[in-house]
Amino acid sequence: ACAQQLARAGHDVHVYEKYAKAGGLLRYGIPDFKMEKGVIDRRIAQMEAEGVTFHYNSHVGATGSVDPREMLNEYDAIALTGGAEAPRDLPIPGRELDGIHFAMDFLPQQNRRVSEEPLGGITEILAGGRHVVVIGGGDTGSDCIGTSFRQGARSVTQLEIMPAPPEHENKGITWPNWPLKMRTSSSQAEGARREYAVLTQKFSGVGGKVQKLHCVQVDDKFKPVAGTEFELDAQLVLLAMGFVHPVHDGMLKTLGVDLDQRGNVRANTSDYQTSMPNVFSAGDMRRGQSLVVWAIREGRLCARAIDQYLMGSTTLPR
Repeated sequence: ACAQQLARAGHDVHVYEKYAKAGGLLRYGIPDFKMEKGVIDRRIAQMEAEGVTFHYNSHVGATGSVDPREMLNEYDAIALTGGAEAPRDLPIPGRELDGIHFAMDFLPQQNRRVSEEPLGGITEILAGGRHVVVIGGGDTGSDCIGTSFRQGARSVTQLEIMPAPPEHENKGITWPNWPLKMRTSSSQAEGARREYAVLTQKFSGVGGKVQKLHCVQVDDKFKPVAGTEFELDAQLVLLAMGFVHPVHDGMLKTLGVDLDQRGNVRANTSDYQTSMPNVFSAGDMRRGQSLVVWAIREGRLCARAIDQYLMGSTTLPR
């Protein structure tokens, strides 16, 4: 979004992408059964026709790849829009067992299989023939459910620490905010078992591989309720509990930009400027885990700020 606006303002724009294709979470996080990737391909082709140059397999800040300090000398301005990719972990006994993975280690593999993109030498994570447990109740959790079913999982159970929401919203309390009520995603409707107000206390396994989750019900203060302990069979556990902040190692540490108290890149919404005057940031990398519509809006506003910084004025919309 940022690159397209800057190109339309007449700048020479280069996008550095660590993966083989552009699109970020739209391509590598959202399953193809929810969003066909031809939509992204069409936009990339449009941007290339408008003059944007894409550099693929270019992991800025990674060892042996692009050095962000050299980019400071090569470009007049840099926009950091790499998302919030540091996942929230579950550091409990048994976490080291094989078969426990972050959702974003699982989902991109399937997207790459569907698009016939080589996986390289990575260890494949597959749900076929396994009892799968997804920990986390958001969109990412639903995507793990749908993907697991398509891979032939024996069963899929989704755990959420929050209590079950009501079947119908209380409009007098929630309006005009997003109403709190029970919702069932298309993936959940395919047959997932859903458990609410559940805390996973430990994992156990055989031969170094996970086999069971040891869980307990919690009260409204998320405290364990005595006598409610239970076990779940699981040969694959997917952690879909959200993201805490951008990845700090590599690009951000090398550049040395300031971070806010939540670990995001510090930049305000008036000029999107980081602690370095010619380095800007927008989207999840600046605001933390959020929605794609926010990422698009911030990218466009960041482009306006960069155009203003470089040219002294701008005609890009606010």
